[in-house]
Amino acid sequence: MSSTYGNHLKLSIFGQSHGKAIGMTLDGIPAGLPVDLEALQSFLNRRAPGQHEYDTPRKEEDKPEFLSGVLDGFTCGAPIAAVIYNQNTRSGDYSNLKDCPRPGHADYTAQIKYGGYQDIAGGGHFSGRLTAALCIAGGLCKQWLAQRGIQIAAHIVSIAGIGDDPLFLDWIDPDFSLISSDFPVLNPEAGKKMKEAIAIAKKDGDSVGGIIECIATGLPAGLGGPLFGGMEGKIAQAVYGIPAVKGIDFGSGFSGSFLRGSENNDEYAVQDGKIVTKTNHAGGILGGITTGMPLVFQAAIKPTPSILKEQGSISLTAMENKSLQIHGRHDPCIVPRAVPVVEAAAAIAIFDALLEE
Repeated sequence: MSSTYGNHLKLSIFGQSHGKAIGMTLDGIPAGLPVDLEALQSFLNRRAPGQHEYDTPRKEEDKPEFLSGVLDGFTCGAPIAAVIYNQNTRSGDYSNLKDCPRPGHADYTAQIKYGGYQDIAGGGHFSGRLTAALCIAGGLCKQWLAQRGIQIAAHIVSIAGIGDDPLFLDWIDPDFSLISSDFPVLNPEAGKKMKEAIAIAKKDGDSVGGIIECIATGLPAGLGGPLFGGMEGKIAQAVYGIPAVKGIDFGSGFSGSFLRGSENNDEYAVQDGKIVTKTNHAGGILGGITTGMPLVFQAAIKPTPSILKEQGSISLTAMENKSLQIHGRHDPCIVPRAVPVVEAAAAIAIFDALLEE
C-alpha cells in the first residue's frame, strides 16, 4: 500500500479502522521545533467522531501517544512516532462484506488487489478513521508554519448544494476569525440550512456531500517548481490521501475556464513596497510556484457511501446479484469533520516544500 508521503519530510500512516491502534511516523523534521500538545489535541478534537448529531455515533477519544521524536516539548531530531488507540469498535457489523462489497467503498477493489487478505472491518486501511493519524502530522506542521507567519484555515463552501459566502477566492487578506468554530462556515444562516439538509438525509437513511475551501496566507513567493514539482501536485497528492475526496481545483479552477483571459488574469501592482496581484484567480500559484498571494484550493467531498438504504450489490462467491443492507455507524455527512483534515493535508505539503528551500 502507498502509505508514505513527502520528499523532504517522510510521513507514513499505519493501522486499520478496527485494529488495536492507528498512527503515523514523521521523519526528516529538524530538531528544536516546539510542540504544543494541548493545541494539537484541540486540532484533533475538530475531527474526532461522535460529537454532533451529524457525526457517526462511534465515539473515540483520539488522544495521541508519542513514542519518539518529541522530548521536553521540542522535536529532538529522531523520527516522530505517535499512535491513537482504537477503543470503540464493532467489527461484527462488517462480517459479510468480503463476499458482498458495499457500493461506493473500496471493498471490491481491495478484494481484487489483496486477494481476500485485507481487513474489511470498518474499511480497514481504506477507512477515513486513518485521517486522525494524518491530523497528528498536519496539526504539528500547522504549528511550525504558524511560527513562520503562515496560517492555514478552511471552511465549508457547500453541502447538498447549499452554499456558504463569501468565497475565500475574493479575499486578498482574509479574516479567519469569521469562520464559525462549531460548524466551519462564514454565514451562520447557510450553516443552519446545511445542518437541516444533513438531518433530512439522515432521516431518509441517506447521506450528502459537499465542497471544502482551504486557504494558506503568509507564504513566500518561490515555493514549488514547474512540471511535476508544482505546488498543485504536491498539495493534490496529500489531499487525495483523504478517502472521501473526489476532486480538487486551485484558484478559479474549473469556473475559470468559462472566463476570458482578460477576466481570469491577475494584474500585478506594488502595494506597501510589495508585489501583489489585484485579484487572485490563480489561487496563489503560477507555473507550479507560489506567487506570495494567498494559496487557495477547493476539495470535493463525496456523500458518505455507507447508507441505511438497501442497495444492489453482488455475491463474489456465488457470482450473482444480491441486495445489501449496510450496518455499522456512519456519518450522514463527512464534510464538517473533513475540514481540519484538508487543513492538515495542506500543512504537510506546504511544510515539505519549505524544507526544500
